[in-house]
Amino acid sequence: MGSEIFQPMLTMLTLTFFVWVYMFSRRIPYLQSLNMPADQVTSNLLNEDAPAQISNPSDNLKNLFEMPVLFYVLCLYLFVVGQVDTTYIIAAWLFATLRVAHSAVHCTINIVMLRFLIYLASCIAVWFMLFRAIWTML
Repeated sequence: MGSEIFQPMLTMLTLTFFVWVYMFSRRIPYLQSLNMPADQVTSNLLNEDAPAQISNPSDNLKNLFEMPVLFYVLCLYLFVVGQVDTTYIIAAWLFATLRVAHSAVHCTINIVMLRFLIYLASCIAVWFMLFRAIWTML
């Protein structure tokens, strides 16, 4: 056991790729519809001024470089020190599954309270993994 921890990690990396593709599939047609020279496109135009269906995928992509970074580092740590077990695998899959759900909600219907609850649950999975690792180390 040990390398199984990489499966939820690869799921997260794949999710990041698909959100990145989705973001550009929304953003490029939007920019083309503006008929604006590229040097006049600002980050405000793409974020605050853009409709939600354009800005939400971008915001979600940014989210995938926040808590998931802790998840990646923690998974690598667990693998290196040989602590990967069934409990960590379940928590890792829970995190990855919840983050897929979070991205799906954020990029589509964007019900904020639902998105927050999914986010919170995913964070609890990571914090559980972290505090269990710390406890084991002590």
